[in-house]
Parts: sequence; C-alpha cells; structure tokens
Amino acid sequence: MLDRDTRHTLEAPLPKGGDDDGWLTSYLDVLTLLLTLFVLLLSLAPPGGNDAGSQASVDEASPGAIADLPLASLATGIEPRHSGLQPRFEGISIPGVDVSQGQEGVTLRINDNLLFDSGRAQLTGQGRELVDSLVEVLSAFDGQVSVEGHTDNVPISTSRFPSNWELSSARAIAVVRHLDSQGLEVDRMRAVGYADTQPMASNATAQGRAANRRVELVLRQPPTQN
Repeated sequence: MLDRDTRHTLEAPLPKGGDDDGWLTSYLDVLTLLLTLFVLLLSLAPPGGNDAGSQASVDEASPGAIADLPLASLATGIEPRHSGLQPRFEGISIPGVDVSQGQEGVTLRINDNLLFDSGRAQLTGQGRELVDSLVEVLSAFDGQVSVEGHTDNVPISTSRFPSNWELSSARAIAVVRHLDSQGLEVDRMRAVGYADTQPMASNATAQGRAANRRVELVLRQPPTQN
C-alpha cells in the first residue's frame, strides 16, 4: 500500500496553465516567423515600388516609341476633338471656300466680299457662281445645312438694315434661297444671323474685321437612330 504522502502527491491536480497553454507558444512562434518573412520581403523590394518601376520603363523608352503610344493611354479621360474631315469631305478644294471640321460638324466658310457688296444682302454674280459650286457637295450630304451670317462690329443703320442683326440674317437667307433655287431640299436648311457675336479675330484691326465678315455653311450629320 502507498503511504499517505505518496497518495497525496499522485492525486494532486496539475497546475493551471500547464499542458493547456502549450498551443499558445507554438502560435506565437508562427507569428514571429511570418513577421520576419514580411520584413525580409519588404527589404528586398525596389525603392518607390511599382511606380518607380513604371517610371523607369517610360524613361528608358525612346521618344519615337512614346509617340507611337495610343492617345487614350497618354491622356485618359480626355474627349478627343475631330482629328480630320469626314471621308466624304477629304480633298475638297473650292476656290474662296475654307473647309474645316469642328465640334458641330463640317464648316464651309466664305468671306462676305466674295458673295455680297458692302452693306448689301443681294448675291453678286460672282457670289451666285460660288454658291453654285457648293451645290454638288451639299446634295451628296444627307444631313442638316445651317447657313450662318456673321459681321464685324462696325454699326450699320439703314432703312433696310437697322443693325448688323438684320444684315447677317438677310445674307444667310439670300444664300438659302439661292440653294433652294438650285434644287437643294429646303426642309434640311436653315438661315441664322449672328451679327458680330461670334468673331473669329479681333475687330481692332482691318484684317480682323475682314475675317469676321463671313458666311458659314455648317453641315451637321443627322443623329443615328437605334
């Protein structure tokens, strides 16, 4: 038989936190290893991270290679303007007519002295011939044609044209009427007078005022239908 002291020693309960806390030591060891691994990885990363690497690749590229990159990749979010004329208007060359493409559509711009005498809104013989030269181009176009008259800021005051508003509008109407007489569909044309509200150049010089006195035919493509 076991004596009393031996029996008490065998029956005594284990100290709290003995075998039950062994998992905690192993867990802390794993965390320490992971932390050491992260520090090691960070020390091996190049300075500046991915941005520095990207910048280095751009710096090493030749100017020609950068120029060949798509515009969208160089200027994200910027809406491009028209880069050129629509195919049907490429190569058009009409004496006295400047052809360009803007935000609203293709514009045929004509200086007023090629169409009208000073202060008048009746097409001259030369003006009628010039407008006639546009008929073939306009007939091949299936959109809207806005004929817009513009003046400089020199006031006019006559019985027929109390201001530049009336003069610019009358000139636009004269062009529309002549196009109508040449068979262009009147239901897709309109006449607009802007007076001197949309100058192309400064009215402070004679050259600028001459550039501002003009008639523009703006060709707008009809909206596409889904």
